[in-house]
Amino acid sequence: MPTLAASALLLAAGCSSAPPQAASPSATAVRASDAPDSAAGRSLAVAAAPAGTATASARPARSDGKAHRTELSVASYDSRTRRAVISSNDGPVRASSPPSPGSSPSDPASPSASAAPRERTAVGDVIASAPAPGAPQGLLAKVTKVIGETGRGTEVQTEPARLNALLGDDTAKGSVPVDPASFDVDKLLPDVDVSWSGAGDVHVGPEGATVPLGSLRLDVRAELPTGARGSASADASVEGFVQVAPQVDFRYGGEGTDTAPASAYLGVSGDWTSGWSLKGRAGASATPTRIPFATLHADPVLQVGPVPVVVNLDLTCYVEISGDGKITVDVEQNLQGDFKAGGTFGLDRGWTPVSSSAMTSTPVRTSVTTAGGVKAALGAEAGVGLYGSVGVVADLAPYVRGEGTATVTGTDEVFDADGTWALYGGVDLTGTLRLQLTIFGTPVFGKDIPLGALHREWKLAGSSP
Repeated sequence: MPTLAASALLLAAGCSSAPPQAASPSATAVRASDAPDSAAGRSLAVAAAPAGTATASARPARSDGKAHRTELSVASYDSRTRRAVISSNDGPVRASSPPSPGSSPSDPASPSASAAPRERTAVGDVIASAPAPGAPQGLLAKVTKVIGETGRGTEVQTEPARLNALLGDDTAKGSVPVDPASFDVDKLLPDVDVSWSGAGDVHVGPEGATVPLGSLRLDVRAELPTGARGSASADASVEGFVQVAPQVDFRYGGEGTDTAPASAYLGVSGDWTSGWSLKGRAGASATPTRIPFATLHADPVLQVGPVPVVVNLDLTCYVEISGDGKITVDVEQNLQGDFKAGGTFGLDRGWTPVSSSAMTSTPVRTSVTTAGGVKAALGAEAGVGLYGSVGVVADLAPYVRGEGTATVTGTDEVFDADGTWALYGGVDLTGTLRLQLTIFGTPVFGKDIPLGALHREWKLAGSSP
């Protein structure tokens, strides 16, 4: 009997963010001298970064070595040469002047008071930046050379850096919802509608669609591969929606060794609701046919204490069908549940996968004619990373699978069947942990680590044994 399912893993949490806004001079900028000195690790709050987030930096030569907010920002970055121009949001960088004899820095007549030096970047600084010109997915880099002054700021040579260089022995843990309005959606099929609801703003795609606050909804209508050539059956089609409220999960456990944090975690979780219908004869192939219908991207910025951590979310939503091309179905299905996917690090075990999904489904209408089998899914493949480096790839595919040797018709839980038949709901979650997760400062592992295959299936309806 039929099959199909719905899911949306925004692992997501996927879609280009709104264009970065320049930080204002008054925006929570704190000089290094204002940062509290403490040898003990701090427990840092994790929250969505406000607009105009300041750049954070750490100077290992400082006595405390901790990250702090600065008045500097990334004016431009060249990913090919790894050269950046760092500017001061309070004006051009000027060299400091020593106070005249007999005067104090607080004296209005003192040269140092009337021309206070702007903060200047230096070799050894580690810079974390929200999306900026030339670095649309954020920047995490270490200054290796100061090249010179330009009209826009100080040009520097950089190399890749690690988060533990900024977070040190501090700890942080939190989950932050992704603003649905920040998703950049590319529709790959004509009949795709996008709806979302955020604080103070609502966008509705299909007529009559209702979207809870903080959720993103995708509606799709698509034709599917038909049965055998020359078949007299009607073309198969799928129509449905998936509604997701994704959030980014982040954890950093402080320094465990000189080179690695004690623990770390990066992942995506969320709730979803979906509904769909599958009609016709489809899937004349044992090899699943995948039809992408939309791609999404977002770069939400987490504020981890003084550090802007940029999370990159990519999502490809698809319809997938497989079967023997003999069975004709007419099924409607509602699904609801949640998911979690990511990678966790510990000094004893290294990186290990985390994946879970709980889903319940209800068949609304079921009709199957002729013998055969079919499986259909409305799923999503997602990538989650930091500062442009993908660290977790996951594929979440709730599905419906039908098989039978009979003709079956029915509504709700009342069926009339001649022969044996069964309808199953299920969910598959697969993926990998990527090398780029070492951006936390963890040891490099030699190859990608499988996320592990999570497979759950349950019977929805069918004939008695």
